Amino acid sequence: MFSVVTDPASYSPLVKRFASFLAPVSDGRLEAMAAESAHLTRCHFGNAMRLFAPLYVSNECINSCTYCGFSRENSIVRVTLEVDQLRREAEYLRGQGFRNVLLVAGEHPKFVSNGYLERCVRALVPEIPGVALEVAPMEREEYEALVRAGAEALIVYQETYDPVVYAELHTAGPKRDYAWRLACPERAYDAGFRRIGIGALFGLCDWRSEAIALMQHLEYLLKRCWKAQFTVSFPRLRPCAGEYEPRFILDDRDFSQLIFATRMCFPEVGIILSTREPQPLRDGLMPLGVTMMSAGSHTEPGGYTGQGEESLHLTVRGRQVPLGDAQAGAKASEQFEIADERSPAEVADALRNRGLEAVWKDWDSAILAASEMPAELLSVE
Repeated sequence: MFSVVTDPASYSPLVKRFASFLAPVSDGRLEAMAAESAHLTRCHFGNAMRLFAPLYVSNECINSCTYCGFSRENSIVRVTLEVDQLRREAEYLRGQGFRNVLLVAGEHPKFVSNGYLERCVRALVPEIPGVALEVAPMEREEYEALVRAGAEALIVYQETYDPVVYAELHTAGPKRDYAWRLACPERAYDAGFRRIGIGALFGLCDWRSEAIALMQHLEYLLKRCWKAQFTVSFPRLRPCAGEYEPRFILDDRDFSQLIFATRMCFPEVGIILSTREPQPLRDGLMPLGVTMMSAGSHTEPGGYTGQGEESLHLTVRGRQVPLGDAQAGAKASEQFEIADERSPAEVADALRNRGLEAVWKDWDSAILAASEMPAELLSVE
């Protein structure tokens, strides 16, 4: 089982190298790191940039997390989409070009349970071959059911690797269990997920110590879960309900250095850059280490087509309250504000202008089906 090493003298050689790349550097050294990061990315990923869209199915949640817009403590407008409503959201995203979506849901057993996520996945895979999940941690058997339904990736962020800070920020609900969440990627791997993404939420702890712990986890998982493909993400806190203020700042320069250091130490690992980040920064980082980006994002259920409007309700400390006149015309509350509001087509154009290729689809279950066929059926006459 993985545990964070806090003594620098006990870091692995790879983590020691990574930590050395996080030290303050001159502008010239940072430019050299950017060049090496870009070179390594082209060597291992070519000019491809995989595009995806988050697809929120529910913002109901029983957890009290002080930094999250969906926290039970926040009086926000909530809804859980019906499967048909989710399908219409997905049809819109398919029309925008997407063949990779990330299903996101808060943790609430009343709304997101009893096979609900399996039904969502089964409804999507005929039209959206790449379905990933960012949902509450589950048992291995529950993950196996989602893999059978057609999900191919699982994303789970530890939020913070500091157990003391973790306990302070998660005041109630099942998410308080630090160890259960930390072991989530291993359960997902054992259940059959072919892609696994990890990350930390930057702004909760000192960014360097957080990044070093994250890379320790990544190094461990690459050995433990060696058949899976891994991605890593460095989301920074954004404004949201509850108005939580970051305790620590990771500025753009240090953020860029973090991406370069990761690529230099983990050249074959995917790096995700979401619409949390502003357009100028995203455009600048496109060719310098990133391999996967979201575009045209909404972080609320029904955000793309307005699905679920008839079922909206307020919650006040977990108790449902009907919408009043003051909420007339309201929509479901978002998890956080995005920073890059460009359309998917505009992001694809920006990629092309930098010599990169927007990849809308890179996975289909038929690939596995073909690989399992007898050789004589695959031969060409």
